[in-house]
Amino acid sequence: MDFLPEGAATLIGSLPHQDRDLALELVFKFCPEIPSWPQLVKYREEQMIPQFCQNLPGLKEIDGTLIIDSETPDFEAGFLSFFEDYLMVTEGGSSLAESRFALSEKSGRTFRAFVEKLKQERPDSLVAVKGQITGPFTMLTSIVDQQKRYVLYDDRISDMVVKSLSLQARWQAEVLSGFGVPVIIFLDEPALSGFGSSAFISVSAERIHEIINEVAEQIHQANGLVGTHVCANTDWNLIFDSEVDVLNFDAYAYFDRFALYRERFHSFIKDGKTVAWGIVPTMNPADIEKESVESLTRRWMNEIENMMNSGVDFPSVLEHSIITPSCGCGSLPENLAEKVLELNLQVSKKIREEVG
Repeated sequence: MDFLPEGAATLIGSLPHQDRDLALELVFKFCPEIPSWPQLVKYREEQMIPQFCQNLPGLKEIDGTLIIDSETPDFEAGFLSFFEDYLMVTEGGSSLAESRFALSEKSGRTFRAFVEKLKQERPDSLVAVKGQITGPFTMLTSIVDQQKRYVLYDDRISDMVVKSLSLQARWQAEVLSGFGVPVIIFLDEPALSGFGSSAFISVSAERIHEIINEVAEQIHQANGLVGTHVCANTDWNLIFDSEVDVLNFDAYAYFDRFALYRERFHSFIKDGKTVAWGIVPTMNPADIEKESVESLTRRWMNEIENMMNSGVDFPSVLEHSIITPSCGCGSLPENLAEKVLELNLQVSKKIREEVG
């Protein structure tokens, strides 16, 4: 799918608001071109890990830790039922919309409210719609088994988790495709910042590609675009070498690290893909308070200038760019989250003015 966002603004996942109507108003006000349904983290069922693992057999929570216990008496029956449901959907025997892979009424309340609002108040400026799901590596390293090992290291359970995420992502893409514009589903992968560390020394790049690409394949089958968000530094070849269409990173804090991959970046956008620059800070309230539209625009322009070559100029970069906050805003006070959203939109507009 040809997709040229030309510096449009969107957000990354979470907001701190409890008032669902207010949160949606903010999204449509500050992301009029690429609105994104917000995960309202005040609700436990909309937090990043719990929201997308509720359909898994053997799942329980003990002292705040999510566990898949494969030794419970009913696990094997639940495991078999899960794969029967998966095969029924993927082989066309049952509806994805009516399966366990659609967000439940409770966990999908904000998603469904977003869809209804978009039906009623579709902006004239709409160029795409964004959704998100927990990335497979992050999910597999956020849930443990009964021995307290990451389920990443249990082949059967990890296969189940990745297949669950794949169809949940596809369901989102299918629902959002009804608006007739490109759909982007971001895989939120904060855990990829730990790739190569002692905690994951046995995890190969091939394994990362395998699980990301399995989710990407289902999104692509629904004619969606696949984004990946990492809110810290990682080995960016993990993304460049995958089937991802939109790469999103914390450009406020880690632009210098990303610049080490200059040639891969050039190839990425020449292939028609997109970089979503997280140039508006969210991690440190002091940074949010001190920065302005002008300072963030200047920061982005200076950094992009260092990334260019004879075949890549400002207009070509802008064509393949989205402007985002550096991460989700769910941990911020509401007033600062709203400032981030306003800064993000105004930086998007200012960059467009500067590039012309």
